[in-house]
Amino acid sequence: MTSRRLVSLVKREWFLGASALTCLVFWLDGGAVFDTLSDPVWLVGVLAWLLAAVLGSAIAVVRHADALAERFGEPFGTLILTLSVTSIEVMSITAVMLHGENNPTLARDTLFAVTMIILNGMIGLSLLLGGWRYKEQQYNLQGANAYLGVIIPLGVLALIMPNFTVTTSGPTLSFGQEIFLVVLSAGLYSAFLFLQTRRHRGYFTHDDLYGDGGLADIAAAAAEPDIHEPCMSPYAHAALLLAYMAPVVYLAEQLAHPVDYVIETMRAPAALGGLAIAILVATPEAIGAVRAAAANNLQRSINIFLGSVLSTIGLTVPAIIIISHLTHHPIELGLQHTDQMLFLLTLAMCVVNFSSGRTNVLQGGVHLMLFATYLFLIFAG
Repeated sequence: MTSRRLVSLVKREWFLGASALTCLVFWLDGGAVFDTLSDPVWLVGVLAWLLAAVLGSAIAVVRHADALAERFGEPFGTLILTLSVTSIEVMSITAVMLHGENNPTLARDTLFAVTMIILNGMIGLSLLLGGWRYKEQQYNLQGANAYLGVIIPLGVLALIMPNFTVTTSGPTLSFGQEIFLVVLSAGLYSAFLFLQTRRHRGYFTHDDLYGDGGLADIAAAAAEPDIHEPCMSPYAHAALLLAYMAPVVYLAEQLAHPVDYVIETMRAPAALGGLAIAILVATPEAIGAVRAAAANNLQRSINIFLGSVLSTIGLTVPAIIIISHLTHHPIELGLQHTDQMLFLLTLAMCVVNFSSGRTNVLQGGVHLMLFATYLFLIFAG
């Protein structure tokens, strides 16, 4: 690597150094940082510092995953992106779950928050923006149906069924039921991956989204040089992706200190802990999905947000169940009261709005209203 390219790499990846420095500060003197959280100004400053560091690193992970996605094309590109974000999600939930006293509802609250952010906030903003600019947008209906055909049963089995089982008390599953859910989730997700990457790859592409020229427009766009990102090998992108993941996981655990302080001392809703993690996990993907919709590539946007929800339910739930047994931290999965009804309503609206192959601003507005309802019910539920 020439000195000029090295300097360019350092300038472009400066945030990795900032994240590493933040990790070093909290590793060496984290106790002193957290001892003065009673000062409101200091509390806000620490929260902002950690949120910026974690979110910036997560965005960098998605940036390098997106670069790999462009190299491999669809649907492998979206798969790389969603698996990268799912890894961040699992490691972040695990790090916070193992911090201090066990919070049995943290994983459930985080999973529900991610689902609401993506299926209502992200979808709503994407459809509203795309519909406002282009009136109607099109996508491959078969692909959306394939996603929802797996998301709905896995979501109900993981987040609704625990409320109705009678082998254990409360919104929990017995050991045998959890093992069955893990195997079922892994099996359905594997079957979906086979359909997505082998047998029916065409379900997850839509040529018409790129204009009248179809594939010709795609080829022309691909032939244009990328002026934003110097050419890097896939190995370099993969190495930087992993390098950015490390501070995300470590700093997510540190973030648990001020978040717990806010919840415990200021009597804030307990669901805010899960919401904070979910925002960090979902925001990078939200940026990519909204940008794709704004560029009239709704298929790419749908692949991102439905793929993200599927990986969250199909992979994160089994991973958290396994980790909870290995670390002896019990978890509660069943959604309660208004959350349960809002989750079912969201799934129903997804079925209705992704049933025609076309979208408009009204559909986006409905999903945004459901997202606003979710935020309102956190404080007034």
